[in-house]
Amino acid sequence: MAFPARSWSPLLVALLLAVGGCRCGDPGTGGTRQGFRPQQDVVDFGRVLEGEPARREVTLLATGRSSVTVTASTGAPFSVTASEVNVPGSGTATVEVVFTAGNGAAEGTLQLAGAGETATVRLTGVGVRPKPCPAPPCRESRFDLESGECVETPAEEGAACIPESRCQENGRCESGACVGRPRSCNDDNPCTVDSCSPTSGCVTSQVACPEPTNPCKVGVCEREEGCTEVDAQDLTPCGPLDCKTGNVCLRGSCIELPTPDGTVCAPATACVAASTCQGGECERPDAGDLAPTFEQELGGAPVSESGGPVLLVQDGALFTSVCGGDAGCRLVSYTAQGLLRFESPYPDGGVRTLLATSQAGVVVLASEGLEGYAPRNPGARLWESPWEAMGAPDDAGTWEGATGVGRVALTDTGDVLAYVDWRSAPDGGVDAGDGGELPLPAPEAARLVWLAGSTDADAGTTAGTLLRAAPAEAWPGEARLALDVSGEAFLYSTNGRLARTRPEEDGGTVLRFTEVTDGGVPDGGASLAVAGGTLLVGARAFVPTDAGTADGGAVVEVDWDAGTRRLTPLVEPALLSAAGSPGYLFAYSCARTDGVKCTPAEDRVVLRAVDARTGRLEWEVDALPDPRLPGTLHEATLVQGDAVGVLAEAQLPDGPQVWMQLFARGERVGMCPLPGRPRLAGAAFVGSRLHVVVEREGVWMLESYQVDGVAQARGWPQRHGGAGGRRSEAPQPQPQPQ
Repeated sequence: MAFPARSWSPLLVALLLAVGGCRCGDPGTGGTRQGFRPQQDVVDFGRVLEGEPARREVTLLATGRSSVTVTASTGAPFSVTASEVNVPGSGTATVEVVFTAGNGAAEGTLQLAGAGETATVRLTGVGVRPKPCPAPPCRESRFDLESGECVETPAEEGAACIPESRCQENGRCESGACVGRPRSCNDDNPCTVDSCSPTSGCVTSQVACPEPTNPCKVGVCEREEGCTEVDAQDLTPCGPLDCKTGNVCLRGSCIELPTPDGTVCAPATACVAASTCQGGECERPDAGDLAPTFEQELGGAPVSESGGPVLLVQDGALFTSVCGGDAGCRLVSYTAQGLLRFESPYPDGGVRTLLATSQAGVVVLASEGLEGYAPRNPGARLWESPWEAMGAPDDAGTWEGATGVGRVALTDTGDVLAYVDWRSAPDGGVDAGDGGELPLPAPEAARLVWLAGSTDADAGTTAGTLLRAAPAEAWPGEARLALDVSGEAFLYSTNGRLARTRPEEDGGTVLRFTEVTDGGVPDGGASLAVAGGTLLVGARAFVPTDAGTADGGAVVEVDWDAGTRRLTPLVEPALLSAAGSPGYLFAYSCARTDGVKCTPAEDRVVLRAVDARTGRLEWEVDALPDPRLPGTLHEATLVQGDAVGVLAEAQLPDGPQVWMQLFARGERVGMCPLPGRPRLAGAAFVGSRLHVVVEREGVWMLESYQVDGVAQARGWPQRHGGAGGRRSEAPQPQPQPQ
């Protein structure tokens, strides 16, 4: 019996398939499917510190039952740790990708290939350059990657630290502050005076033994015996000595002898060899030029607007404000050896006038207010205080503030005191239509402000913010500000007022003036110096700092009428010895006797030493290099040994020449010219160095010279109290408790 074909045909097909097998897969895998795919489309590494590697894994899934080999590759800053990976059938495997962070965002692609298939994974990451995170003692600072900021935390209590003062040692952290025990500087030597400087540590000087009454004896200190007297060296001068006869010591006695040829009759100076006696006369070699210890091109012109100091010096570092070249205006700093420390462009490239510097920073005058710059590399701007932040008068209208040289002083901590003038929004300073400018109106108001010179997190103060201020007052005329050794501020204005101010004892924010003298100091110029409990005011009077109190002294006027010359006082420089006397003042001298005013070419300059206790003249000397030729006084400083160093120029027939001179007891004891015919912009005396900013053949230079004598560090030794322009009296070193 025959069966229909459609009844067994499907069964036959199934049987044939079961016997023969299905060959629908790849011939080499037994018919099993092979493939892969990445589990992620994008891998984000997030934020990673610059230079650090970050690792992420990309998971690969097998899409068949057979294993597959996958190759992986990418480009910098991404990389893979293995270029091939085997993915088991129906399983997974991982590809490790490394991101080596740079600075900024990065993108890349992970390329995958295997079993004839390809796939890609997008890679992203952000490299973050960490900020420097310096920390003060007893604070720890770290860079927080996520916020991009420094995070500061207190150090562990009792952790070792280095005290800020070198007069302390073995510092330990206590409540976030580094506290050390006093350092002992006693060397158990009775012939030394031991003290401690917060910046230098132990300081030792030799005991000054009493000067013997016998000029042929000298006081010496022996460790076991203390101060004793011994014979002076034979032939030491002990009385009048010239090139004919001389009083000299011989075996401890002073005798008169004929002066032999070759005897030194004048010591060598920085530019002149020693003078010797020859044939009964003192032969003086010609002066040679001072030789610079270094010369450095400034790369621009120094800023000398408003009569500000062109050069400031703090802890051996030199600062000047320079404009010119591609960098615009900038703060430039050099070492005492003339090596460039940094050049810091001002934010807007505009002009800035130097005012003063301390360890807290360099204070400059800008058109919009005051600014502070770091005294160390890179010299970044630390703060700015616009005029508006200093509190203009409350009257309606727009006011413009101004201050300047002589009206800004720095405290020991670097806080800034400034006497600010205020005028209505200027009607002047604009084009007058004839090529000139209308003058600015006179100031109408003034006030004393106290600005923070540094940031104090514990006190909650930020550098440049207003801490205290005096009430606004009617403008008293041009003024000068100075701080005494205790930090008390004194203000003198040309209307004759002399006042003091100190912070309120209850911590208030108001500064109040107290008149020092009832009648003021009239007829004085804008000049003020303070030292040894004495104020030298307006180049006209000596005033005790305690005047006006029950036990205070009286005002002593300078006797300008003494002598035979007609003198017109110069208000600055005015110098005051550390002890408060004598004072050193300069004046124009006119030799005419017909009552006619001297012309500038006829004026000469006189240096006077004046007793602060009596106002009387001690001695007087011509201060210009040549008493017959006109010239210009540039700078002066007190020099150890009751001497005065003067930098002045003389108008010689072939052009001006600048001279460094040394005066003592009414005599010029040294005189050296700077080489060539430079144009002088500014100078600073520091120790035995004279630093100058000069122009030579159109190029501005910073130069340094080794000079005779050592400039004093205390008293009021230069025009602004010191080479740093702080207008404050330097404290005497105090011995530390042993």
